[in-house]
Amino acid sequence: MIRDPEHETMPRPELEKLQLERLKVKVREVYDRVPFYRRAFKEKGVTPDDIQTLADLTKLPFTSKLDFRDNYPYGLMAVPLEQAVRIHSSSGTTGKPIIVPYTQGDVDTWAEVMARTLATAGTTKDDVLQNAYGYGLFTGGLGFHDGAERLGALVIPTSSGNTKRQILLLQDLGTTVITCTPSYALILHETARDMGIDLRDTRLRLGVLGAEPWSEQMREDIEERLGIMAINVYGLTEVIGPGVSVECPHKCGMHIAEDHFLVEAIDPETGEQLPYGEAGELVVTTLTKEAQPVIRFRTRDIISLNPEPCECGRTMVRMSRVTGRSDDMLIVRGVNVFPSQIESVLLDVEGVEPHYLIVVDRQHAFKSDELEIWVEVSEGVFSDEMQKMEGLEKRLRSEMDSVLGIAARIKLVEPRTIERTEGKAKRVIDRSEL
Repeated sequence: MIRDPEHETMPRPELEKLQLERLKVKVREVYDRVPFYRRAFKEKGVTPDDIQTLADLTKLPFTSKLDFRDNYPYGLMAVPLEQAVRIHSSSGTTGKPIIVPYTQGDVDTWAEVMARTLATAGTTKDDVLQNAYGYGLFTGGLGFHDGAERLGALVIPTSSGNTKRQILLLQDLGTTVITCTPSYALILHETARDMGIDLRDTRLRLGVLGAEPWSEQMREDIEERLGIMAINVYGLTEVIGPGVSVECPHKCGMHIAEDHFLVEAIDPETGEQLPYGEAGELVVTTLTKEAQPVIRFRTRDIISLNPEPCECGRTMVRMSRVTGRSDDMLIVRGVNVFPSQIESVLLDVEGVEPHYLIVVDRQHAFKSDELEIWVEVSEGVFSDEMQKMEGLEKRLRSEMDSVLGIAARIKLVEPRTIERTEGKAKRVIDRSEL
């Protein structure tokens, strides 16, 4: 369903005209009202009057996560604090949290963008939507909740955790759509199986999953185990929360809400803008945010952009799934390694579970970095003969060597060995940080 055909199917020239109009307004606002941006603009030798075309976007400075922390808590606001009605933030696990205030206009825009997001994924007003994203300062819970209500769906605000109760409610209340992280979808399956319940026998038909990178192979695994269509959704706390982009059922890239977010792909090393189709770091500029507009925010997420219209009729640029992060990339013995590459191999090999841990050991001053991958095997393989385990380990080593270009130690572990998390899954341990 196309909820907002005026914008979602807008011809490219009209969309770019709208983007430029909104960009000019936001650039002027931040220059006049936010001291940080005024200083940053002056350092780049640019003023709002220099922005006359969309190509002029490259004249503007980047904004980074560090800028949010340096201006904590309210230094990036473009309106007086009394105009804000809500605060969300990041987890702050590596320092001060990212604080994001919203005006009432921002909350209303977000609800509408999220209603569009859910409709694009295939949700309708007739659905029963169980929202298992965390409520509170994290943007996921309230973002999906407000969007689903705006769409007219029946919302079950379960939040994250208490998995057995989630499954009870899912059965009894007739849940048709689940919203959660991909890793939590697998926890739901695993817990239901332990309870003697097959989620494929419930009314559940659709999962709108995001908040962490996941591979195409993991999608196939989730769809088979839960008996659903699994749709990828993307967002960032810094620019709004979920709602930046989402797949339609064609699953050929995530439609970006380009009337609200102006996006670029850049070379993460040079900062140069890349042409459509080339993999680079996603950069987002907010076009309608009131409380805290953001200019050229470097997301660190590696994607590519596709401007071709989709079969669904939407004309907005689509982004690929996130293949890794420029700041989460592992460099092992001089080779760039993304966790998503490892996941894609594991989920292609029969006999292993979609739960893994990547361990990088840099503790030895006179030895090369060591890469070790812990992989859970299925119950059947673990209880089988040792020869079968050795064959599986050998195959995984060979596949990893082929994909990564470096040798990795494979450690096969019994089922349930790797810790499950109800939020974002932790996939990497760097022993040098322990």
